[in-house]
Amino acid sequence: MTVSVDSTTSTIEDQPASASAGSAPAAAPAGEAEVLRPHAEHAFAAELAALAAQDDRPRPERWRLSPWAVATYLLGGTLPDGTVISPKYVGPRRIVEVAVTTLATDRALLLLGMPGTAKTWVSEHLAAAVSGDSTLLVQGTAGTPEEAIRYGWNYAQLLAHGPSRDALVPSPVMRAMSDGMTARVEELTRIPADVQDTLITILSEKTLPIPELGQEVQAVRGFNLIATANNRDRGVNDLSSALRRRFNTVILPLPESADAEVDIVSRRVDQIGRSLDLPTGPEGIDEIRRVVTVFRELRDGVTADGRTKVKSPSGTLSTAEAISVVTNGLALATHFGDGVLRPGDVAAGILGAVVRDPAADRVIWQEYLEAVVRERDGWKDFYRACREVSV
Repeated sequence: MTVSVDSTTSTIEDQPASASAGSAPAAAPAGEAEVLRPHAEHAFAAELAALAAQDDRPRPERWRLSPWAVATYLLGGTLPDGTVISPKYVGPRRIVEVAVTTLATDRALLLLGMPGTAKTWVSEHLAAAVSGDSTLLVQGTAGTPEEAIRYGWNYAQLLAHGPSRDALVPSPVMRAMSDGMTARVEELTRIPADVQDTLITILSEKTLPIPELGQEVQAVRGFNLIATANNRDRGVNDLSSALRRRFNTVILPLPESADAEVDIVSRRVDQIGRSLDLPTGPEGIDEIRRVVTVFRELRDGVTADGRTKVKSPSGTLSTAEAISVVTNGLALATHFGDGVLRPGDVAAGILGAVVRDPAADRVIWQEYLEAVVRERDGWKDFYRACREVSV
């Protein structure tokens, strides 16, 4: 099953932790106050607790919240007692509803989309809301071994006493199966195909054989798995048809409108700024809108008014990258300026995001500057700043 909703969406980026503007995350537990980026279940513990206290709807086995409350946690809302739940994902409700209900079935969930469409972000918050633990994670890479998904061995124990359960080192997936929790696999298509297929038996039979011991681990109720995959990068490993059938696929699209993307970037930059003690405020909204406009026009291959076609560079120019550019600009403005975000603070970041191929992309960027930015009313300072860093 594949779900794609092509309307206003998106991310508060694939990179972690976000809160709505004006709503700070809950404090981390004792001992974690200095953690740079708390896990979702810690950063938003107060919201999760408030939802659990007022959630009187049916909950699947071992779920911390009902499916309705999980969707409310991701999309935001106001509870009957006045508690405000900040939105973690800005987009169509149906996307979140399908993702949540998938986890309540025996089908695993695959979040698919371009870079910067909140796949990791949604995955983390789904696991935090469903299981109260988002850390049962396998990070997919070209070097991910089978042991990362199945189990490994404590070789000191193995050599001293031979194969035993004490010598076995469970993977995050095995632990999730044993405890009825939600496991996560990031960048599934980066994992070699033969290692990917280790998941087939786990997802279809809900069991993980341990042939060395003549035993198996059977998944208890509440277990499920969320995987993410990037549909843009080249050179990744396609999923086998057998494995793909074990997933319901939900496609996370890029934001449809510029206003929606500006809102997402503003929310995320505000939250990051507060976590890094960077001053945030409405003064930088013009630069945020400029960054979003540039990224969208280059990404779409046409200007916002539809009058001028432009060439698209090799990079993805995602919402996540726009957030990064603005955050870096805010740091520049804070430490080397007057604290107000200006064109010169974001120009270098935009250049770095657009020009990935020094030869082809630089030509595309120069053409865009001269044909579009130079002629746009109110963009003279931005044009000069971009020209200065582009020389």
